[in-house]
Amino acid sequence: ASEDQQTPLSRINYRTFLDATLSFVVLAVLVEIAVHVFNIKAYLLPAPSAVLRETWLSRATLALHSWVTLKEVLIGFVLAVVFGLILGVMIFFVPFLRRTLYPLLIALQSVPKVGLAPIVVVWFGYGLSSKVLMAFLFAFFPVLIATLGGLRAIPEHLEEHFRSLRASFWQTLWHLRLPSMLPGFIDGCKVAMPLAVIGAVVGEFIGSYEGLGNLIMLASGSANSSLTFAALLVVTLLSLALFGIVEMLG
Repeated sequence: ASEDQQTPLSRINYRTFLDATLSFVVLAVLVEIAVHVFNIKAYLLPAPSAVLRETWLSRATLALHSWVTLKEVLIGFVLAVVFGLILGVMIFFVPFLRRTLYPLLIALQSVPKVGLAPIVVVWFGYGLSSKVLMAFLFAFFPVLIATLGGLRAIPEHLEEHFRSLRASFWQTLWHLRLPSMLPGFIDGCKVAMPLAVIGAVVGEFIGSYEGLGNLIMLASGSANSSLTFAALLVVTLLSLALFGIVEMLG
């Protein structure tokens, strides 16, 4: 067996985390050096040290706006998972929905979500609902596709085995299809989680009173590049943390 096969999965994940962290640190050091060597203006590209300092000084503001964005992301993501799973199962088993509803969902997916954001804000206002809907729209389709792909990937011999045992529809669904679908479904959720973060932030860009996207717009408008990059850093860390949680749950 190879070394990777003999190494425990937890150790592989730990090593991956350390390697990724080291890469980010090296990149930050290189950017820090480049900013000072080439005398890059702070409004163009603040030094990583200035961004970290601003993150610490603005920690209360960043925490407040992060909580708002986190609520929007979690609600939108949960709705996307629930509806993606339910509609995926329905489309797979109901030919009429596969012929009618599925093409409509594909058409909706092909529409640029950024273009929908202003309309969503007009319809649902500047509050929580419009941002939740944007997070849902960004995250929904990967969950739907993962559900359909998982249901289609079940080996034929296993289906024949259940038919030979005269298992009912619900027994086959519960004991064969859903367990077999789960790995692909979890992968779809992993893809959907960062997209939910993007959707919520895009919604905050277009129209909001609070949230990290709103803070980025305000900081950019006042030429506060350090705060802009600090908010972007928090968005990135939030997305990575939520992705890690989904991966651990999977």
